[in-house]
Amino acid sequence: MRVSICVGNYSEIPYYVKGLDAPVYCIEELCFCLKENAFLLDTSVMDGKLVQWIERECGLRELASELDKMVRKQGSLSSFVTLIQEYVGLYDEEQIEELNQLLKKGAGLSNLEKRKSQVDYLVRKRKYTLALEGYEELLGQLKAADAGGAEPPAVRSAILHNMGVAYVGLMLYEQAAAVFEGAYAESGSPLDLKALLAVKRLQLKQEDYVAYVAGHPDYFEASLALEKEVDGLLEEWQYQGDYMRLKERLRYRDEGDLQRYYDENDRMTQALKDSYRHSVDCLGG
Repeated sequence: MRVSICVGNYSEIPYYVKGLDAPVYCIEELCFCLKENAFLLDTSVMDGKLVQWIERECGLRELASELDKMVRKQGSLSSFVTLIQEYVGLYDEEQIEELNQLLKKGAGLSNLEKRKSQVDYLVRKRKYTLALEGYEELLGQLKAADAGGAEPPAVRSAILHNMGVAYVGLMLYEQAAAVFEGAYAESGSPLDLKALLAVKRLQLKQEDYVAYVAGHPDYFEASLALEKEVDGLLEEWQYQGDYMRLKERLRYRDEGDLQRYYDENDRMTQALKDSYRHSVDCLGG
């Protein structure tokens, strides 16, 4: 990245880049967002509303005029993004060319695969509700694609697996188990089976989980491997800061310092509430 003076105006009204749910307030932020998320971009980025924002909010009429021509002629995504990058000059020629090649490579992916990458990005950002809506949309599209043989079977199991991850993020373990089970039925992947057993372990009481595994003898080896991994994680947990704080909180209680004990309870509860509210925020940004 090169040092550059600001190009155009800094907008008070953000533009949300399609497919990324990311707000940008100036043309430099747009350049950074497009470069860092190039693997997620598709032609939906070439939107007339973006062109209008660049013209009205950033005051870059010349750039907007050239971009508008590309949108009307349905030009390539790589040319559209490269034009913005070259005009602003935030990155050097080598970086822009690398970006250009990455966009051209991504053009070989199907729209469904591109859309899946965008929804997966929402999961990584813990926007689980939005992600689940996106996955449901993808599963609907996949039915038509399956009929035409356009998509490999692995795509569906990958979508189901990531839906399970989103459900776990919302602590909806029953729904998570159902989609992990569907993913495993389609893929036979040890990763899907491990996810299924892990969420069943969260969902069920210990005796019910043992009965569940006993009812599926073919899951036994995988369950043993999972228990070994859980034991290792529990051992590591004892050296983490959160564990130390929990241990200190219990010390407050045992020593009769109830005010500090209750204060710490309130702090931890509020932190969990804030984290959960953030994860289910449907407004994005």
